[in-house]
Amino acid sequence: MFITINNLNVAYQVAGEGDVVVLLHGWGGEADSFKPVFEWLSQTHQVYALDLPGFGQSEIPPTAWSTPDYARFVTAFFEKLGIAKAHLIGHSFGGRISIILGAEHPEKVAKLILVDSAGIKPRRAAKYYLRVSLAKLGKLLRRYGTSGTRLANAMSRCVGSTDYQNAGAMRATLVKVVNEDLRPLLSRIAAPALLIWGADDKDTPVAYGKIMEREIPDAGLVVLQEAGHFSYLDKFPQFCQIVASFFGIQEGSAVENRAYGGSQ
Repeated sequence: MFITINNLNVAYQVAGEGDVVVLLHGWGGEADSFKPVFEWLSQTHQVYALDLPGFGQSEIPPTAWSTPDYARFVTAFFEKLGIAKAHLIGHSFGGRISIILGAEHPEKVAKLILVDSAGIKPRRAAKYYLRVSLAKLGKLLRRYGTSGTRLANAMSRCVGSTDYQNAGAMRATLVKVVNEDLRPLLSRIAAPALLIWGADDKDTPVAYGKIMEREIPDAGLVVLQEAGHFSYLDKFPQFCQIVASFFGIQEGSAVENRAYGGSQ
C-alpha cells in the first residue's frame, strides 16, 4: 500500500496485531529485504516495513537527503499512521536512522535492534583519499564534453564502491550519508538496545558493534558466526531466537516454531 508523506508517495507493508515493530532496511534495499522477519514477527506484533524514499517503490526525494532527513521522515510516518511508540529494527543504513531516532526521539522508541549497523565513521585509508581526488578530477573532466564525461565515468567505475556505482539519482544522498559520524549520539540512546552482527561482515565490521556496545548505555552485542553483512538472513533461526528473547516472545510459541520450521 501507499501513503503520501511530505509530498512523497511512499510504499509500505503492515500486518499483525500487538506491540508495534518498525523495520528499516539497508542501503539499496526495500521492505521485502526484511520479508522473512516481517512474516515471522507479524504473528505476535503489528509490523510495519517501508520502502524508504528513493528505494523500492517509493519516490526519490527532490534533493539529496542526509540521515537526519530520513529520521524526520520516519517520525512523520509515525505521526501519519498514529504510531505513538514502536520497537525499531534497523539494518545497516536503517541502523543509522534508528540511532538518530533512539537518541533524539526516545519517547517513540521502546526497544532498539541494530543489525550490522552503519553509523561509525571509519578511519580513512589512502585508497579513500585517492577516490576523493579522482572524484574532484572527474567533475572537472565533465566540463569538457563527451570525451571528458566518458573518461570521468571510466574513472568512477575503477575506484567507486559498488553502492556508489549503482546509486544513480541517489548518489548525492549516498555521499552525504556515508560521511556522517553518528558516534556522538550513541550515549544519548535511552532504550534497551540489542546489537546483532555477522562475524564475517566486511561492510560494517564487528568492531563497529563493539563501539556501539560500549557507548550505548543499555546495550548487548551478539555476534553470529559464519554470517556476513546480512546476518539476519544468513543465520535466520538464530536471529529469531535472539530477538524472541529480547522481545519476550514465549518459548514454544507459534512464532518461535515457525522460525525453526516446526509445526504451528
